[in-house]
Amino acid sequence: MAGNTFGTLFRVTTSGVSHGPGYLAIIDGCPPGLPLSVEDLLPDLQRRRPGQSALTTQRDEADLPEIWSGVFEGVTDGTPIGILFRNEDQRSRDYSDIRDKYRPGHADFTFDAKYGIRDYRGGGRSSARESICRVAAGAIAKKILAGQGVRIVGYTLQVGGIKASISDPATVTLEQVEANPVRCPDPASAERMIRLIETVRKECDSIGGICELVATGVPAGWGEPIFDKLKADLAKGLLSLPAVVGFEYGAGFAVATARGSDNNDPFVRKGSRIGTETNRHGGILGGISSGEPIVLRAAVKPTSSLPRPQRTVTRGGEPTQIATRGRHDPCLLPRAVPMVEAMVALVLCDHALRQRGQCGLP
Repeated sequence: MAGNTFGTLFRVTTSGVSHGPGYLAIIDGCPPGLPLSVEDLLPDLQRRRPGQSALTTQRDEADLPEIWSGVFEGVTDGTPIGILFRNEDQRSRDYSDIRDKYRPGHADFTFDAKYGIRDYRGGGRSSARESICRVAAGAIAKKILAGQGVRIVGYTLQVGGIKASISDPATVTLEQVEANPVRCPDPASAERMIRLIETVRKECDSIGGICELVATGVPAGWGEPIFDKLKADLAKGLLSLPAVVGFEYGAGFAVATARGSDNNDPFVRKGSRIGTETNRHGGILGGISSGEPIVLRAAVKPTSSLPRPQRTVTRGGEPTQIATRGRHDPCLLPRAVPMVEAMVALVLCDHALRQRGQCGLP
């Protein structure tokens, strides 16, 4: 199966399925000499893990990483970093009913159409559990970026029709995000989001939303002007995540109704550097970082696995119904936040190394 590796210089390869023995992540291109231990990976992995609150799936996985290679005497040695995660709480029997039925909103039909065979236990290779590898790799990328003064913070901006009030994304802190289980830095909106999620769970339904992310400290000059635009790689990274169906940065789709005279950001002097007075461009111009905060958003669809009956067909095309058993998130946003952060970190780290290789450090 092709397409299991992401990145150019900072490369991440993942392997595994949700109901197999576990997952393996291989991170290649990490510079040597970076202090790294299991403890460095745990904070983001704990934010992603299932069963962390009543708002998430109750699958009980410790998600403890085992570093098998690439680290010697507490620092990276320049060779590929291998990280293993063991699955411990699979309930494959919950999925016996979907062996010959296609779940609406899932990749069951398209996997069969492509390969003629699929692992029907959970989502198989397309399960969101694969993101555990990305989050671990993203934690390493974050540590590299932190050494260059780059900070990445994601949060839940919207659940259903409830949207948080965020005056300046660049000022949101991790502490504000982690203050509630829905990971929304606006406490009043967070309470309303929680109530909505609890309501849809009781109704055997699910709800979608929007995750917003801001990366500060990114210097001007990262990215490429044509095919490998920073915005293009960020879009690919985020759209590669399960359940992410939309991407925008800066003013995003609002530019469709704007005039150029209102949308352009005037350039000004900011101390010793040149910057922009506003940031409607979201920190990226011409596919290259501008030095302003990179602000982007990912639209996350409602969880497709529902315990209520849904119409579908069998592999033979016969009409039938299916009610998905198992343990699923009524809203994916709380656990999507660290996943989105990880993909942004992987892209930025990759472009940081590419910039250093082509143009040298500033």
